[in-house]
Order: sequence, then C-alpha cells, then structure tokens
Amino acid sequence: MNRPNLMALIALAIPACTVGPDYERPPTPPAETFRERNAQGASIAGMDWWDLFQDSTLQELIGVALENNRDLRTALARIAEARAVLGFTRADLYPSIDYFLGGTGQAATVSGEDGGETSLNISGGISVFWEVDLWGKIRRSNEAALNELLATEESFRGVTIALVADVASFYLQLRDLDNQLVISENTVEARRYALEINQARFDAGAIAGVDVAQAEVQLAGAEAVVQTLLRARAQTEHAIAVLLGSPPRTIPRGRPLQEQLFPPEIPAGLPSELLERRPDILVAERQLNAQTARIGVAEALKLPSLSLTADAGVKSEELTAVTLTTGLFNLGANLFGPLFNAGRNQQRVEIEKARTEQLLNTYEQTILNAFREVEDALVAVQTYRDEYEIRRRQVEAAQDALDLSNARYEGGWTSFLEVIIQQRSLFDAQLSASETLQLQLSSIVDLYRALGGGWSTAGD
Repeated sequence: MNRPNLMALIALAIPACTVGPDYERPPTPPAETFRERNAQGASIAGMDWWDLFQDSTLQELIGVALENNRDLRTALARIAEARAVLGFTRADLYPSIDYFLGGTGQAATVSGEDGGETSLNISGGISVFWEVDLWGKIRRSNEAALNELLATEESFRGVTIALVADVASFYLQLRDLDNQLVISENTVEARRYALEINQARFDAGAIAGVDVAQAEVQLAGAEAVVQTLLRARAQTEHAIAVLLGSPPRTIPRGRPLQEQLFPPEIPAGLPSELLERRPDILVAERQLNAQTARIGVAEALKLPSLSLTADAGVKSEELTAVTLTTGLFNLGANLFGPLFNAGRNQQRVEIEKARTEQLLNTYEQTILNAFREVEDALVAVQTYRDEYEIRRRQVEAAQDALDLSNARYEGGWTSFLEVIIQQRSLFDAQLSASETLQLQLSSIVDLYRALGGGWSTAGD
C-alpha cells in the first residue's frame, strides 16, 4: 500500500456528521383564497409580459429596458459575485495541493589560485493539506453560500419584474398625460373662442364687462393646466429614459390610452402560489435557509477539528542532471479544539440563532406584505373599472349641461356664470375620466407585479 492511499483511508475511517439544525420551511398564515373578488382560472401571473401588454411600442420599450437598465445589470453582477463566493467556499471540501521548488548555491576560492569549488543544491516537491469536515462545518458553509446564490438569482427576477412593471406604468401615465394635454388644449381653444365672442358682445354693448373678465379667468386657468401637464409629461419621459438606460429623451408613442388592450378577466390564482412565484418571498426564504446553516457552522467551531498533511519531495546536488539523492515524504495529522474561551464559541452560536430569528420574522412579514399587495391590487382593479364607467357617464352629463347652459346664455335666460360653472365641470370631468382610465390600467400592472408575473424574458 502506498502512502497517498494511506492518507485517503485515514480520512474515510473517520466518522463525519453535520451539526446544527436542518432547514424546514416555516408554516405560513392560512389563506385558501383571496378576500377580494376576482375571476376564476389560472393566475394572470403566468402570462409573459409581451402577451399582457399588446402595445408594440410598449413592448419595444420594455425590451430596451431589459437590455440596458443599469439596476438590472447590477443585479446580474451580484449573481456572478455569489457564484464566485460559492466556488470559493466549495473548494474547502477538497484537499489543497501546493508545490515548492528551491535552490542554493555555494562557491569556495583559495587565495592565490584560480578557480575553486562550487556546489548547487536543488529541492522540490508538493505539499498537501486537507481539513477533514468532521462536524459538517464546511458543508454548512457551502449550504449557506448556495442559498445566498439562489437568493441573488431571485433578486434578479424581482428587479426584472419591477422593471417591466415600472416601464409599463410610466408609459400608461405618459399616454394619460398626452390625453389630458389634448383635452386641455381643446379647452383652451374653446375658451379663447368664448373670450373673443364675449369681447365682441361687450364692444357692441350687449353684455357687461364682468363677463369678459370671467372669460379671461377661465382661459388663463386652462392655459395654466397645459403648462402643468407639459411639465409632468417631460418629467415622465425623463423617468422612462432612465429606465431604458439612456439620458432624457423623447419617448415614442404607440396606442392611445383609450385603445390599450388588457384581458377582460383578471384571475389571481391561489395565495399559496405566491410562495413559489414572488421573488421577494423566495429571497427571504433563501436567506433564512442560509442563516440556518450558519448555526451549524458556529456549532462546529465548538468541536475539535482535524487536518491531514502530507509532504513529498526530492533533493539533488547535481547541476547538470537531477539525481534523486534524497527522497522526502511526511504524513501528519493535527487535532485542534477549544479548551477554554470564556464561552466565546457558545455566544457565536447564540448570535447566529438570533440572526436566524430575525430572518424568520422577515420571511413571515414578507408573506403578509405580499398578501396585502395582491388584495390591494384586486380591489383597485375592480373599483377603478367601476369608477371609470361612472366618470364616463359624468363626462356625458357635463357635456349636455354645458350645451344647455350655452343655449340659455345665448337666449338671455341665464348669466355667463352658469356657463363658467358648466365649463369647469366638463373640464374637470374629462381630466378625471382620463386619469381614472390610466389608474384602472395601471392597477392591472400592479396586480401583475404583486402576483410575481413576468419572470421570463423574450427569447428565453
């Protein structure tokens, strides 16, 4: 039996176990169905984002964001870092083998004589070190590193979902601002025309000057709203540009707000599906798993550790030909364990247990927040849909009221104040209807995000 095989047999003969608790998924709050009413069927989260968003321009914008967004690139770099950490930790499971090579030279001269004696010593070999994982310390460290890697991968998915949803939400806001700007500019034109008519009537002595002043006030109010919307629209474009990974620029438009298409029914699926789909829940669970493994690492530090070493080498005193004048081989084992450290190792265990308790509470709170976000989104989808129908009827009624008031004013049956009131009512109703439609569509995006939808990317 050669000596390297002897070293392997020694390691195999040593019993090994893993100390510390094994991870088990904690019980979750009971929730068989969502509280808010929603359609039956497979969750909308199962749809790919390019199927949910039918506007081809929006699809292109999301594709650019997934390619160039800096936050997404940062999340991807974190995955690479976690992979390297796992590889570094996993290397501790195997022996480390190093080589060494050295040489010394010596020359001796005699006074008054040419030449002298020279000698050269050359040595080299390999050195092996291996820490036997008696108590699973290295295995627990690898378990922790693996789950940290999985957590970074889930974080990347979370950033992806948030990015897709943010681009879609900002785009819908942009189309809403475009729509409100058209409404406001049309209102400015209508009020400017009304001012011209009133000015002509005043010049003819048919009406009082207060009607002209009131028309000027109404025109200025609409013009101010236009400036507010121009500012908001530009800032929204800037926000979208940053998500796309570019400096502020003009954002292309596709379908107008009223032509955005979404599924008529929005099923949410089952609450239990969130535990397998929501990246933030999975991140919290992976981190809890990793921290649970660290308890085992701390427990193992309280116990003895065993390391095996082996050295093999040769030495030669010949320069022109390496002659194995000396062969070296050493095999050793070292046992090291704590004797007295004033409870330091036990406190290390208590620290890891306390950190695990913190992450357990974080995991449970993340689940509760996920349930709340889905319920909030469900009620928003339903109520905004109903509210938009009400707003649409309000616009129709306000338009009828303004038409009647204009007829009454032109017939001399009422004052211009009544017309102003109806103008304001119609303008406010039109702006509110546009915003409510945008909020209704955005609530579907929020539900999609809350359910953990949009994991894949086009081309996967």
